[in-house]
Amino acid sequence: MNIDPHTYAETFIAEGTVKSAARARGEENGVIDVSQGTGAYLRQLAHQIKAQSVVEIGTGSGVGSLWLLEGMLASGTLTSIDDEMEHTSIAKIALAEAEIAQTRIRFITNAVMDVMTKLTDRAYDLVVFRHNPEDLSFAISEAHRILRSGGVFVIDNFYGGGKVPDPAQRDPKTIALREAGKAVKADTDSWVTSLIPIGDGLLLATKL
Repeated sequence: MNIDPHTYAETFIAEGTVKSAARARGEENGVIDVSQGTGAYLRQLAHQIKAQSVVEIGTGSGVGSLWLLEGMLASGTLTSIDDEMEHTSIAKIALAEAEIAQTRIRFITNAVMDVMTKLTDRAYDLVVFRHNPEDLSFAISEAHRILRSGGVFVIDNFYGGGKVPDPAQRDPKTIALREAGKAVKADTDSWVTSLIPIGDGLLLATKL
């Protein structure tokens, strides 16, 4: 059986039983989680930048949290924010099943953008955005404020289900993603930007 390169990349690093169980719970609750390939990439990125403090905007079922924690320093702390209590609840199950120490993760269930304004300036190594794209213009500004120099802002699901590359698609969420990409790409005084074709697209912006 011939497997296309994208599928091969997505399944190259396998998920264990804990992540698979978490993903299944997420599907039951209508959660959009990181793809398998995206999770593996984010783990690698967290490892490469020796991430100590990470913010995840959009907890989902906890699959993304598990991947990130595997790549972070063992002493690192992940702050995972979601505005849905149900998402936080099922993510806590995943972290408990993975036997992750409670000191390593801080779950916050509240309006995401309100929480971001309370985070400390230049205190974070990595910010992963997996939330309503219509909040992106604000999130980009806040991410730049809270990231250290050399820290990375990641927009997950940047392709918007394949709509962003299609100029005929003009719904508000697609436009917001498209405009966010243009904004960070054009702001060469603040960011070094690249687009990775894994999962539903990852836009990476490294703070200068």
